[in-house]
Amino acid sequence: MTVDAFESSPDAYRVKLDSFEGPLDLLLHLIRTHEVNIYDIPIALITDQYLRYIELMQELNLDVAGEFLVMASTLIHIKSRAILPRPETAAGVPDDEEDPREALIRRLLEHQKYKAAAELLHERETLRSAQWTRPDSRVADAVGDAYEPELEVDLFSLLAAFRGVLERANRRPPMVLPPEQVSIERRIEQMLARLSETEACGFEDLFADGDGSRAFFIVTFLALLEMIRVKLVRVFQVGSFGPIRVYRRAAS
Repeated sequence: MTVDAFESSPDAYRVKLDSFEGPLDLLLHLIRTHEVNIYDIPIALITDQYLRYIELMQELNLDVAGEFLVMASTLIHIKSRAILPRPETAAGVPDDEEDPREALIRRLLEHQKYKAAAELLHERETLRSAQWTRPDSRVADAVGDAYEPELEVDLFSLLAAFRGVLERANRRPPMVLPPEQVSIERRIEQMLARLSETEACGFEDLFADGDGSRAFFIVTFLALLEMIRVKLVRVFQVGSFGPIRVYRRAAS
């Protein structure tokens, strides 16, 4: 892998989200995070949270065109239908137009089913390949029944963790030093060097190396996404809300 494979400027670098997740995955992430029933989605809450993610992804210059914006329009439409009374036909009877909320629930259930099947196949492939193993069994033996294995993190769990990093940084006093301009490929080199010294690194620890500026945080996060995309690292989390750790892949 050479530095020529990376874009140096965050403005020039654009993450293709189809390499990671889609809008239905974001909705399932929000439903899981807020622990709501997929058959009784609080549409106002989910819509507002969805739009917050869209704003963050746009700031990161992620590719949120197409399906993500179509889903945003769908959610806003469903939210407006829930607030406004439904129009009636000339006969005074509500029309028989399909409820877009029910259509969305059906899409989510179908996507959830195929996603579960794909994850099962991925787990089996990982077990067969044996290209990269972690000492889960040894840790489990030492800890006992309370041990909870780490699960690979999806894009939106990473975005949620990154938003937490930004919110905590906003509460700290501003830095008086001028921000350091770090390119994405240089940040990748720095993180790979750090990971070469240890088995893993905490997600939030990656953001402690720089000047604390929002620009540095964004470059670091984009560099991490690129490292995931080109299979330099894997990212895991204990449970739904546990700490996230970044592991460097073993060289093939």
